[in-house]
Amino acid sequence: MFCNGQKKYRLSVAILIVVSLLICIYLIAFSCFFSKKQIQSAMIPVKVYSQYEILDGGKVVYHFDKDTISATGYFFNKYFFIPSCQGRIYADFDSTIWQNKYKDVNMEKLVQLHIDSLKTKYSQSKWIDGELSYYLKCHNASDEGFFQISQIALKEENLRDSTRKMLDSLKHLSHKSLKIVRHLEFVAISPSGKANRKQVEKLKHVGGNVFQLFSETLPEESCALSFHKSQALASMSIVPVLFDAKLDYFLGTTGTYSGEVDSLGLPHGHGEWLGFTDAAYYQGSWKHGKRDGFGFSVADKSQLRIGEWVLDKYKRERLVYSSDRIYGIDISKYQHVIKGKKYNIDWKRLRISHLGNISKKTINGDVNYPISFIYIKSTEGASLLNPFYRKDYVAARAHGYKVGSYHFFSTLTPATLQARQFLKNSYVKSGDLPPVLDVEPTKAQIQKMGGVYVLLSRMRIWLRMVEKETGKRPIIYVSQTFVNRYLSKATDIKQKYQVWIARYGEYKPDIKLVFWQLCPDGRVTGIRGHVDINVFNGYHDSFKQFISNLK
Repeated sequence: MFCNGQKKYRLSVAILIVVSLLICIYLIAFSCFFSKKQIQSAMIPVKVYSQYEILDGGKVVYHFDKDTISATGYFFNKYFFIPSCQGRIYADFDSTIWQNKYKDVNMEKLVQLHIDSLKTKYSQSKWIDGELSYYLKCHNASDEGFFQISQIALKEENLRDSTRKMLDSLKHLSHKSLKIVRHLEFVAISPSGKANRKQVEKLKHVGGNVFQLFSETLPEESCALSFHKSQALASMSIVPVLFDAKLDYFLGTTGTYSGEVDSLGLPHGHGEWLGFTDAAYYQGSWKHGKRDGFGFSVADKSQLRIGEWVLDKYKRERLVYSSDRIYGIDISKYQHVIKGKKYNIDWKRLRISHLGNISKKTINGDVNYPISFIYIKSTEGASLLNPFYRKDYVAARAHGYKVGSYHFFSTLTPATLQARQFLKNSYVKSGDLPPVLDVEPTKAQIQKMGGVYVLLSRMRIWLRMVEKETGKRPIIYVSQTFVNRYLSKATDIKQKYQVWIARYGEYKPDIKLVFWQLCPDGRVTGIRGHVDINVFNGYHDSFKQFISNLK
């Protein structure tokens, strides 16, 4: 009996030991060994938003040096064997995030540095605002990108206002009770469970690299690891987990990108890019890391570029021609004399019926456009006259057209004689369009006359003489090639005089302009043969304003 009882006791003890060992093994496995799925569900991106603040008498007057530091965190249980996460996260951040790098800096020098920086920023904003205003003046809601540019213009205005306020704050500091502190804000970015959307929740800093959700609860479908496991994984993590196809990241050392990406993490789809050094901004379509499709870019001291991009190259704005635009023509003796025969113009029937075949165009609707302005060739060089000029000028004005006169510039005769020739033989009346200097020399002609600087000098002479005598500032008519090769060598001409561009392509000329000649082979009802067709850079409101400013 006693022997049997002893055996039962020993068996019970053995069973208890085995069960205890199994429980220990289970708990150790629970705490130390996790599946890939469990690790992924414990993973959560953590961000630290950092900024420095200048306090004047304890009041925040200015903040600067904003930064965002990202790391991959892991939910963990507080106690080894017990599910006790309560929203605790371990994320491995460098110790420098707790340091104030401006602790011993000279406050007056720092403040002056930021005043200078804000002045530069304000100046840049004014430049960009001018570019955006120019675009909005020349476009309307029917143009692709108009809404986006309007929004950017509003943001730029708000930026400029805030910059001015910050400047005022810094200029009126006491410099006696200034203090710099570093402000940190911690957030976790977790999936909400609804279509993989992100949910941002603020974190409490518990201590060291341990944080806790304000809700103090482990999110649904998330898993908690042991502390040591989360610590080990966090120290090895480099790239944050992404829950959708959008992200923010650095493009080398040149800027940041925010938007859609492809499977390799390259910009693909719609996205925005902001440069570090030049504040260059691009918003639009991307294709495998390159700007491709419709988009727009603006930067300090650079012209707004809006339109189509192909493999990172800007192709310019593609024009859609419709009845909403303002069209005009320019004529000379060649609309009267064709193959030795003379023809009159039927002024009562004038309508644009065709935009030519020399280049590809995007046309909305039928081409049957009214003519809003007419330029007529008056003179060429120092001696040539258009024999039909006076008759055409009088007829065009009589039929209610806005009329202007142009001079074809010669590289063979002095500019003073050419200006006198134009002034003597041309009408420039009140309400007329500005006179135009038509400059179309070949490269050989420019070299023969002494080079491009001689040409530009003679252009200045003609422009100044005609403006002084007529009271109207002339327009210069040149090709896109002339603009690209030579106009940059005469910034005074480029800035002072409006430009009329001859460019026969599917894209709008890449320069600020008043008119552009879209084809030399158009058709106009009432005129024999080909006619140069032109379009005003703007719509009806802009054209009315342009006309109202004529002297």
